[in-house]
Amino acid sequence: MKRYSYIIIDDDDESILKTRTIAEGFSELTFVASATNYQAGLNLVLEHRPFFIFLEIDPEDLSSNLSLAFINELHRFLAVIPKIVITTTKKALAFDAIDYGVFDYLLKPLTHIDLLKTVLKFDKTLLETKTAETVSEVASQAIPTVQTSLAIEKPLVICIKSYGDYRYINAADIAYFQADNNSTDIYLNSGEMITAFKTLKHFESILSYPFVRIHNSYIINQNYIARIHNGNSVCYIKNSPKKIPFSKTYKSNVDLIIADFARGNYIEI
Repeated sequence: MKRYSYIIIDDDDESILKTRTIAEGFSELTFVASATNYQAGLNLVLEHRPFFIFLEIDPEDLSSNLSLAFINELHRFLAVIPKIVITTTKKALAFDAIDYGVFDYLLKPLTHIDLLKTVLKFDKTLLETKTAETVSEVASQAIPTVQTSLAIEKPLVICIKSYGDYRYINAADIAYFQADNNSTDIYLNSGEMITAFKTLKHFESILSYPFVRIHNSYIINQNYIARIHNGNSVCYIKNSPKKIPFSKTYKSNVDLIIADFARGNYIEI
């Protein structure tokens, strides 16, 4: 029997213990580690590359920074994302979780039957995948292969709609987003500003790297960062006098940006 490793990320130690106790009833699941906050959880996932992650997204301890944004962070570093199983007490976040492509959504307190359904769901997905691969292999043997050119991924385009007006923006041209009550101002590298009638949280939920939330009012495209001043808690934008503040709540995101720069073709003097 193949075994699947898992990590539990939850701000509540008692909840971690309950999840682990139930998971230990399944011989195919192997516990690796647990964490009680965003940064420790991210470090564990990057180090151990588990097959499953049991993730709390509505923590009682807000300083843990646990949320669906954790999944965005995984996309920055991993080509293959672990199967994410959300474990929380609220049904209301299920729709948002689906947008993030989570594998399953379980309500606390977890029960054996809840996890059994998740395991069976995964077994079914695995079987369907193997069946599709077998059919594809048989078809490829029966039909002569026709060479096709590789699909080229198109750059992301964001469409801002307003009363029949469709405004198309290349995501790569966006320097940063700034919250303005229930709307968001989008600032382009050209200096132009466009207003979208969506909240900043909405943009955070649909965008991933290189867009990073660094403040309650700002999401920044890290490709346009010219300078980060930790002492003043500000980021400077390339070819602009604009200084964007970052808050303690999102300081870990800024630290990840600094680390990401250091992983590239980089010289520190």
